[in-house]
Amino acid sequence: MVWPFAKIVPQNFLGIDVGTSSIKVVEISQKGKRKVLENYGELGMDAVYKENFRTFNKNTLLLSTNDVSRALKAIIREAEIKTNRAIFSLPDFATFFTTFDLPQMTAKEIPQAVEFEARKYIPLPTSEVDFDWQLLTKHSPEKDRNKVLLLAVPKVVVNQYKEMAKKTGLEIDCLEAEVFALQRSLIKNNKITSFLVDIGAQSTTVSVVDKGILKTSFSFDVAAKDFTFAVSKALQVEIPEAEKIKEEKGVILYGGGEAARVLMPVLETVIVEIKKVIKSFAKAEQRRPEEIIIAGGTALLPGLLDYFQKSIKEEFNDVTVKIADPFADIFYPPALETVIKKMGPTFAIAVGEALKGFD
Repeated sequence: MVWPFAKIVPQNFLGIDVGTSSIKVVEISQKGKRKVLENYGELGMDAVYKENFRTFNKNTLLLSTNDVSRALKAIIREAEIKTNRAIFSLPDFATFFTTFDLPQMTAKEIPQAVEFEARKYIPLPTSEVDFDWQLLTKHSPEKDRNKVLLLAVPKVVVNQYKEMAKKTGLEIDCLEAEVFALQRSLIKNNKITSFLVDIGAQSTTVSVVDKGILKTSFSFDVAAKDFTFAVSKALQVEIPEAEKIKEEKGVILYGGGEAARVLMPVLETVIVEIKKVIKSFAKAEQRRPEEIIIAGGTALLPGLLDYFQKSIKEEFNDVTVKIADPFADIFYPPALETVIKKMGPTFAIAVGEALKGFD
């Protein structure tokens, strides 16, 4: 599910995740059979800008290309990154996902049939989007009905990435939907069913990956911002102070105080949505996920994992819940262990994009 722009393979790859409120960059190389972390960097919009890196326009979060290019230049300069070949993530809220069925047909007929069907499902004229697809069924298309996963991205979004990369002096190897980066960096066992829960700044995305195949992905508008707003409103403090309280107290049942109490309803909203997906998947596939992996900075809130596990296991006792660890198979200096563990869930997308270069 990529839009390639070049085929020259460098030795090092940059993975770049342009979020709503921060930009993350990871440089990974391969030395022998080992993937090595060469550089990483992050810049929050609150450090240098008054506005977010993305703004809402026509139901799509559009890039502020000038701000992003300046921020990227600062990260690349500070981290002393030498390569200019990059793989960028496309935000899930700007990527349209759907699945549909096609009848039996030859492999040669599939592309034309997908393009025809896409007009029914994509909420924009096909001339205004770039789209890609993959077959979810594993049998030969001539043997039975075929299930197709369709992805579409507005061309205006793709063009903004091209413009931003040009201003930064970067060459885009490809653009890829965030969910595939998460899948690559977080799922270590392609023989099981995994739920990826990415709690971002503006939205939360839940993706179902069944034995290495993305089955579905959808987003809803409860996310990190809502945790912060809940604390700000309940404690009557400004957003920066609420952010600090949230990160310090989290949802610890004992010791979190008022902050924990006001955060629990927001967390429960997220968990309820996830339970809906589990039930829907179980009904359709006659089985449950084996694991839920939580990514995003919110994953690190004190007490969140324990609360999450307790709530999920009340209904689904056989499901494992864990925090994202995208650096698990990547070598880095032991001195960075504490830092890497803390930043891991927030860098999952950037790591996945860097690893894309070695596919």
